[in-house]
Amino acid sequence: MLAPRSLRKAAVPPSLLSDPSPGSLQPTRLAVHVNAAGSSCSAYLASDCRVYKIEIAMEGEMLSKGKESLLIPINAEVISSSVVDRCPHRSEIQSVVLAEGEGDGCLILGTVDSYGHLITLTRPPIQYHLVIVVSEKEVGLGYVAVARELCKCIDIYDQDIHVRSLRTLWYPSSFSFAQCMPQVNESGSMLAIAEGSQLSIWDLRTSNNGGCVHRISGPIGGIIYSVCSSPSGPIAVGGTDRTVVSLVKMGWVLQITGLSFSSVDESFIYVQGVDYEITCGLWKGNERAFSFRGDSNWLGFSKCANTDVVAGWCESGSVFVADVRQDCLSVIG
Repeated sequence: MLAPRSLRKAAVPPSLLSDPSPGSLQPTRLAVHVNAAGSSCSAYLASDCRVYKIEIAMEGEMLSKGKESLLIPINAEVISSSVVDRCPHRSEIQSVVLAEGEGDGCLILGTVDSYGHLITLTRPPIQYHLVIVVSEKEVGLGYVAVARELCKCIDIYDQDIHVRSLRTLWYPSSFSFAQCMPQVNESGSMLAIAEGSQLSIWDLRTSNNGGCVHRISGPIGGIIYSVCSSPSGPIAVGGTDRTVVSLVKMGWVLQITGLSFSSVDESFIYVQGVDYEITCGLWKGNERAFSFRGDSNWLGFSKCANTDVVAGWCESGSVFVADVRQDCLSVIG
């Protein structure tokens, strides 16, 4: 069982960013990373053509609850803030992703703009493996991928070499590299793509049928906005009709626009919706564990790669950060 340890609310300094550019329905312009000691959290925010960074204090347990397991945030200190020193984009950034590189303290930051142009930044410089899409963000092994929604195309690269293009039937709104699938030993070779009301599965190792090996149709008239995969195999999708994981109904939020499996307990999933709310619950049992709400429309939703630190960025300038751990009492029981 998961239990929230803290929920903090930090304000982006107006001197750094006073008026962020408007976000899309699928907000993917936030990436977070917790330092090794767990004393602070770095939040990378993309607005217009630039990326900004704020450092948020995370020490101590700070938690307050309201009705129906709704968490109440406590104000947090912004330790530092700055503009990320990098080559700026020529158009508005649509997605930002952060990955841990090989070596201590090495992070890889990637962004893609409305033209599909990709820029990566690595400190210190190392070989990187990154996956970024225009409407969603994912980190995979071995490839760089950019989804061009209006062209109905996903381009696959091996670093800076174009490998192939996947032609979808509908506009791709989100995708995720399947981390574990039966009869597949090569990591990162299977791709799950959200196309309108369909979920398509692609194998990058084959050319038959363009690489598409399976299609799953959702409810007629519905749209899938987000897809994610778990290391143990399940693939979760969410969209307009509040469906999650193999089209199992979960009536937690008005409309799902972001998903992420828990790194602590994969039976739990984090769901972000257009109603200012982020919810955690059991995806099999349709049981809500806890939730928290932003104070305006979401501009970004992110979870750390190997730990359950979940964050949301609102257009008001507020950044909400939830630190979630395993419930020790449930483990003992």
